[in-house]
Amino acid sequence: MADIVLLNGAIWTVDPDQPWAEALAVAGNKIVEKGSSQQIKKKIGDKTQVFDLKGDLVLPCFIDSHTHFLSGGFSLLSIQLRDVNSRGEFTARIRDKAKEMEKGEWILNGDWDHQQFDPPELPTKEWIDAVTPENPTCVNRHDGHMVLANSLALRLAGITQSTPSPGGGEILKDPKTGEPTGILKDAAMDLVRRNIPEPSLKERMKAAEVALKHAAEKGVTSVHDMTSASDLDVYQELLKAGKLTARLNVYIQILEADLFSSLKQRISSGDNLLKIGGLKGFVDGSLGSSTALFFEPYTDNPEKRGLLHSHMLPEGIMESRIMKADSAGLQVAIHAIGDKANNMILDIFEKVIARSGQRDRRWRIEHAQHLLPGDIERMARLGTIASVQPYHAVDDGRWAERKIGKERCRFTYAFKSLLDKGAVLACGSDWTVAPLDPLTGIYAAVTRRTTDGRNPEGWFPEQKISLEEAVKAYTLNGAYAEFSEHIKGSIEKGKLADLVVLSRNIFEIPPEDILRTEVKITIFNGKILYRK
Repeated sequence: MADIVLLNGAIWTVDPDQPWAEALAVAGNKIVEKGSSQQIKKKIGDKTQVFDLKGDLVLPCFIDSHTHFLSGGFSLLSIQLRDVNSRGEFTARIRDKAKEMEKGEWILNGDWDHQQFDPPELPTKEWIDAVTPENPTCVNRHDGHMVLANSLALRLAGITQSTPSPGGGEILKDPKTGEPTGILKDAAMDLVRRNIPEPSLKERMKAAEVALKHAAEKGVTSVHDMTSASDLDVYQELLKAGKLTARLNVYIQILEADLFSSLKQRISSGDNLLKIGGLKGFVDGSLGSSTALFFEPYTDNPEKRGLLHSHMLPEGIMESRIMKADSAGLQVAIHAIGDKANNMILDIFEKVIARSGQRDRRWRIEHAQHLLPGDIERMARLGTIASVQPYHAVDDGRWAERKIGKERCRFTYAFKSLLDKGAVLACGSDWTVAPLDPLTGIYAAVTRRTTDGRNPEGWFPEQKISLEEAVKAYTLNGAYAEFSEHIKGSIEKGKLADLVVLSRNIFEIPPEDILRTEVKITIFNGKILYRK
């Protein structure tokens, strides 16, 4: 007999052999049958939990293919600046946070976005110095490639008028005085961050538990976490305590490659709850921070073409690292935003594959944001997975044309072009850069309506994808991107019982109503994890 039975639903299975079903049965942590309600009722026993869905939609649980998961947990516990749209409110939020804190405590995170300030302008240390005299402050832009530090944090880091920008980073300075403004980009952020005390294991565990709860509420039970080796200690503790309520596929920094084998040996998860997926590296920064690397100058700043990330320095080091990873059979997931950054990493992939021969690598480009038309075809030919975040398109689409012009934006977040050429899209959020909410990502992928409401027909609407393609990118394709499509990502007999029930059938409603759809039930590993 089944442990859980779902009846009278609209079940989209992501299984091309049987796309729709009305009911399904779960025994243990596996799906044991799907079909009509009449068929599945035969699986009901005395102890079976039975849910009459009354037409509600069931999908495989969502797989978020790109997060910074522990950072997301900390962000939920920290100051919130994501919705701030003025200098006054920015200062007030930080002032109020400082009042809550002890002398010497750091004010961190924030996720501000200067593009939504009116007018758009980068904050400076003068905005916050007067309200943070005793609290070093380092609050990040939501893309994670730029921070604002107050004068106290700059003093602790030893950053002065004479401090040079490090390779792969930039210390912004006032053009009149030469003084640091407080804005630090990419590698320059580390000059301040290395002075921030490491959170305790207890604090990190709390952040992880908050993040897991949030994921369950959004129907996310599999996460690709772009992080560092140190976070594995937290996840292992949660695993031992039986508190790991999502399947974590962890990508450690490419600089930590030598740790991979020993870390993998330490992790044992019979329920496919925790594994190391591969190595994460960077080619460049971000568009919003003007550190994404392009062939041509920025439209709004003709002196800038972006920055190479420190992972690319000195020249040739990334190719050497990827060659070494390939020799060890490791998957790599490389961040590339600008068209030159994507072109460079595809050149490296192509060279390594030519030297070592074809095999099922499933190498990934994280973001694959701005592409040359020829590189779209090359991604498909090389079997490179486009690990993309649809919400970025409707967020950045408010201002991207001001930064790089209309022509380059034609192949920005080029989801349809990638699919048409045969590339695999695996969708995620990049949380905390964007919300950990697959429904907002699905909405963005199928509508491309920017968040300012100015593109009701879609921003570059030729790049919209179908609802079926978007859901698949958040389920089966996410499983494929981590070599797990045989156990999850679709509703099929024998696969893991990770299932989400939605309040509306998003296949039958206008696209705008997707944003009004909620998660009603999350089933994880055969058990009810969340119920609204």
